[in-house]
Amino acid sequence: MTTRRQALQIGGLATLGLSLPELIDADDRHAPPRRQKHARSCILFFMEGGPAHIDLWDPKPSAPVEIRGKYKPISTSIPGLQISERLPHWAPIMKHLSLVRSVSHNIVDHNASSYYTVTGQSPLRAGQLIRRPSRDNFPPIGSVLAHLKPTRQPLPDFIHIPQRMFNCGSFIPGQLGGFLGFPFDPFITGDPSSGNFQVPGLQRHPRLSAQRLDQRRNLLSRIRRDGPLDTLPVTAEFQGQYQRAYDLITSPQARRAFQLEDEPVGVRTRYGAFAAGRDSGKLAHLGSSLLLARRLIEAGVRLVTVWAGRQVFDTHRGHYAELDNVIGPPLDRAFSALVEDLAERGLLDETLVVALGEFGRTPRLGQITSSAGATADGRDHWARCYSVLLGGGPIPAGQLFGASDTLGAYPARNPVTPGDIAATIYQAMGLDPQRRLRDPLNRPHTLAAGNPITPLLGG
Repeated sequence: MTTRRQALQIGGLATLGLSLPELIDADDRHAPPRRQKHARSCILFFMEGGPAHIDLWDPKPSAPVEIRGKYKPISTSIPGLQISERLPHWAPIMKHLSLVRSVSHNIVDHNASSYYTVTGQSPLRAGQLIRRPSRDNFPPIGSVLAHLKPTRQPLPDFIHIPQRMFNCGSFIPGQLGGFLGFPFDPFITGDPSSGNFQVPGLQRHPRLSAQRLDQRRNLLSRIRRDGPLDTLPVTAEFQGQYQRAYDLITSPQARRAFQLEDEPVGVRTRYGAFAAGRDSGKLAHLGSSLLLARRLIEAGVRLVTVWAGRQVFDTHRGHYAELDNVIGPPLDRAFSALVEDLAERGLLDETLVVALGEFGRTPRLGQITSSAGATADGRDHWARCYSVLLGGGPIPAGQLFGASDTLGAYPARNPVTPGDIAATIYQAMGLDPQRRLRDPLNRPHTLAAGNPITPLLGG
């Protein structure tokens, strides 16, 4: 693994006038034979905080009111499948998705559960929960894909919108390259809904001409080739990074991928992009973020994570006020627009779309399961049973897998874990989840601590 000190020894991209020191130099490794249809790209929509499965995708109309809540079920484009009336625009898109209603684990800590979700690995180490980032951590799915299935194109293979996830004074673990090293950290875009959106480091300095940039690049190449730096093992690791950073900053096609203003007004309106004045608060960015994700995978990016925001779905109090006024409208509008847009453009066949949180919320209103508690009109953390949605690529459309019990508290059939979900994502992206990835101490690790959900892969 490359240390920051070694990176500085090499000279970094500052010598070139660039500010992209952590772009991926992924190395093409032993891709498995194509035995089935695989997705080319993935959009992972992470609803951090824990969305309420009963109030969104797993309604319980026959349960007592303190469990079923205020929303009524509505029919969807899948015969016999109902979801909550809070998501009316999701009803027609369900024919493109598969719904898993039986995801289960036992960890109700946001940070540790998020690590489990985005890496597919147990968040327990030496009996302690992994709550903070470390370079010893297992890399997230996006970093592994960038490492094992690089695209070799100017845009980074792993992009995160809009910013790194954080909670309780710390970044959430599992977002960075972990033991693969910081070259496999995601590229962070910033908030695309902000005024004057500019991607950090994408623009050449106004006083640095293309000719001067080429001169600096050639000078750095000579220094690296002729000097002692060329003997450092880490030098080879950075050669591809330099080239990709240069390609990114000089590529008009790469820059265009980030230009949401190129989208027709009708498309932006459909997503709710730039709708901060109408969609209040925490999810105001969502339309712009999901639209940017579509543009990036269209431009060839391997995996894009869209983070909803810090504990947007963490409704310990005022649960229905949050769903009615803050969460529901942009969630309903933006994600349904993404799925419809991908389907209409013919991108859904090659794009895996995943919508998930780190856990769900308590079946009973006012039920307390964590130190944060819950008021009478709130739902606390609940990991014993919740829902995840997948679609596109090899995922069969319109499928329901698993079921919760009558209260939405525990799986009634086909329980699966976050490790199984991660294994399914890897398999859908053309990687064997049982493949071994070696850490800097040469210890082997399987890509996911779980097994693919075979029915979700057409098996």
